[in-house]
Amino acid sequence: MLTYPTIDPIAFHLGPIAVHWYGIMYLLGFGLAWVLALHRAKLTPDQWQKKTVEDLIFYCAVGVIIGGRVGYMLFYDTHILLSKPWMLFEVWQGGMSFHGGLLGVTIALICFARRQGMSFLSVADFVVPLVPIGLCLGRVGNFINGELWGRVSSAPWAMMFPTGGPFPRHPSQLYECFFEGVVLFTVLWLYSRQARPKGAVSAWFLILYGVFRFSLEFFRQPDPQLGFVFCHWMTMGQLLSLPMIIAGIILWVIAHRTSST
Repeated sequence: MLTYPTIDPIAFHLGPIAVHWYGIMYLLGFGLAWVLALHRAKLTPDQWQKKTVEDLIFYCAVGVIIGGRVGYMLFYDTHILLSKPWMLFEVWQGGMSFHGGLLGVTIALICFARRQGMSFLSVADFVVPLVPIGLCLGRVGNFINGELWGRVSSAPWAMMFPTGGPFPRHPSQLYECFFEGVVLFTVLWLYSRQARPKGAVSAWFLILYGVFRFSLEFFRQPDPQLGFVFCHWMTMGQLLSLPMIIAGIILWVIAHRTSST
């Protein structure tokens, strides 16, 4: 069993304001995405200018924050949303959903693409290789907070989390950090370096993230307010990932059929 490296979730204070590591991870994610987006933009300078990239990152940030918060309250805390709707705005209480953030970013990209007169799929293909950076850092933030830990385990690398009870658990945040972050970024970055049919990069993002998330949920403790939501073994994360996998497969088929006609 490994020792959980307890870290103060608060990185530092700015007067009365406490700056949390989780928030810093979000800022780092957007910052790194911006830098890499500028690098990718150099490959197609006729389409992507610095100002265009900056606008894109802004749209994505708004989509992530609003979509992530609304998605969490809608998917995971529906009863609180209905009884105390003002909790939606209490973001300092925590609670962000990837699937909600994905929907938020999708809407933001549709608006961005229309404003710029660009194809939505072209914009999505440009963005999705950058997404795993934020996913990776977000899971690091979860690990520092000692939240979203895994199921009870006897594995030699299992950890005792401060809020996880008296039994060692899978450090599932680190599993997700590696597969949904490092592995997904590497695959998408290398795949997108060559010309692909429009929508193919986005398709692989949906498929791979969906498969990784669905698989890793078997190691993650189900959300206590929900438990298993289907067939006594499927979690909300798995239920929300299935449409991603199906949509990714459909998009991949359409992308390649369209490119061959």
